Amino acid sequence: MDQTPKSAILTTLASIPPGKVSSYGEIAKRAGYPGMARYVAMILKQLPEDTRIPWHRVVNHKARSSFAQDSPLYRKQISLLKAEGVNFSKNNTISKQHIW
Repeated sequence: MDQTPKSAILTTLASIPPGKVSSYGEIAKRAGYPGMARYVAMILKQLPEDTRIPWHRVVNHKARSSFAQDSPLYRKQISLLKAEGVNFSKNNTISKQHIW
């Protein structure tokens, strides 16, 4: 039986390896729903606080956090990514070697 868009996207999100990041659009494409990047963002916004889905590994198409710089979620995302060994340039762009 085919997965729903939401379950396919959650499965794809859960499969992002530690130390790697992916964009909203790439997640949608890998899940089989190209063009649904905003739907990926909506799903991420609805995740419970104690989720095991690695939400912090999802970034925008410019390989940067989508959260407002210096907001609590921005700091948490950057901290979690750095703990996984993700490298950032001086302008907080994630190095290409970490793109999944």
